[in-house]
Amino acid sequence: MTTEILVNIGPQETRVALVVGGSAQEIHIQRAHRYGLVGNVYKGAVKRVLPGMQAAFVDIGLERTAFLHVNDMLRPEGMPADAPPPPVESLLHEGQHVLVQIVKDPLGSKGARLTTLISLPGRYLVMLPFEKHVGVSAKIEDAAERERLKEVMERLAPQLAPYWGVIARTAAESATEEAIAHDMRFLVRLWADIERLAAESRPGTLVHGDLPLSMRILRDLMDAEVERIRIDSPAECQRVQEFAKVFVPEAETRIECYDGQAPIFDLYGVEDEIQRALERKVELKSGGHLVIDQTEAMTTIDVNTGAFTGHRNLEETVLKTNLEATQAIARQLRLRNLGGIIILDFIDMPNADHRAQVLRALERELGRDKARTHVHPFSPLGLIEMTRKRTRESLGHILTETCPSCGGRGHIKTVETVCHDIAREVKRAARQYDSKSFLVLASPPVVEKLQEQSGGLAELEAQFKRPIRLQSEAYYPQENFDVVPV
Repeated sequence: MTTEILVNIGPQETRVALVVGGSAQEIHIQRAHRYGLVGNVYKGAVKRVLPGMQAAFVDIGLERTAFLHVNDMLRPEGMPADAPPPPVESLLHEGQHVLVQIVKDPLGSKGARLTTLISLPGRYLVMLPFEKHVGVSAKIEDAAERERLKEVMERLAPQLAPYWGVIARTAAESATEEAIAHDMRFLVRLWADIERLAAESRPGTLVHGDLPLSMRILRDLMDAEVERIRIDSPAECQRVQEFAKVFVPEAETRIECYDGQAPIFDLYGVEDEIQRALERKVELKSGGHLVIDQTEAMTTIDVNTGAFTGHRNLEETVLKTNLEATQAIARQLRLRNLGGIIILDFIDMPNADHRAQVLRALERELGRDKARTHVHPFSPLGLIEMTRKRTRESLGHILTETCPSCGGRGHIKTVETVCHDIAREVKRAARQYDSKSFLVLASPPVVEKLQEQSGGLAELEAQFKRPIRLQSEAYYPQENFDVVPV
């Protein structure tokens, strides 16, 4: 299957789609106002050393000075890692220039939190310029895989990164030696560039920021299977090609400028796919469907046969729908970037062989996912519990906000229910206020329903001997109303 990366550049937004076999598999979005500072490297100047707090305030060019604690500082050479840190005044003095990295964004009245223990993340590795050791992420639990990765890095590091420490990230699990070597070369070139800029820059200067999305894809998405990267902005295309020429030479020839008549995300229906990814219901080709609900605690995915009735018997129909659903589920998890705890409610299968078949199919489909997943067998209730590593905000969180009408509940009161609420509120107001009449302000559907049920209002008017007027307000949400004593 052909694999392409489409890059759409807007005035304040960059969007990237990974398309495999003509179908969008991943969507990445970066907006100008949502850039974070974590990971940025600055050349700073020490403004104040605080022995009582064992910390210092450092000017890195932001609105507020940033905070650097002694525990986040590089130890003097030869000092054991488990030894207590030396006094901060022995490490820093006012006016000293220091290379720092932000580990926590500014919040409220507090400045950013800094470290001098700089780390540079790549696709599979994290480079530690000031710590020389080889390690593997504790999240990779398979002992054989941990040993394989350590052997690969110990073989590559002496020739490619002899002066730096490297750690295999979780994403390195199952990565080839060639891919790890490629990542190591990239990080070595990146650190050399940072050192050069740091030497040339003045204090308070940003030396290295996380790559913009259009370039970050070369680190996160680019591999041998990607045939081409198409970018719809000539200027950005040139910048990415120049970046690739220095840091990812093998990708340079696969980057091309898109100048077609149709918007680039109309290719392969990517724009439509984004819209469908915001809906709860996902149609399956057989006629079945998924219902996806994302909540704060977890995401649930329900599989239904829908209009699919099969051709032979119920068990065959259920099995075919569930097998098709495994492909759709794996794709939707990537497309929507759903992470955390995920509960899958497949259609009940009494046959144990069928359950095992569906579980194997799901694990096979999830194997293509770069984010780490962990799948548990079917529970006694027939559910599959799984987790998927959160790598970034979900598509829904980026593109949508809580509905102002329902407050995120996903439903609102019916017109009839609101009419009954109004009647009760009129009774409360009649007992509380000695007014001549009442004015009810409500949405057009509610006012129309009250007029249809005029008998109820007549009873209230007779009971309290005061007239009730209705006023339709087009901007009122259906649940909202006001009862005004007049």
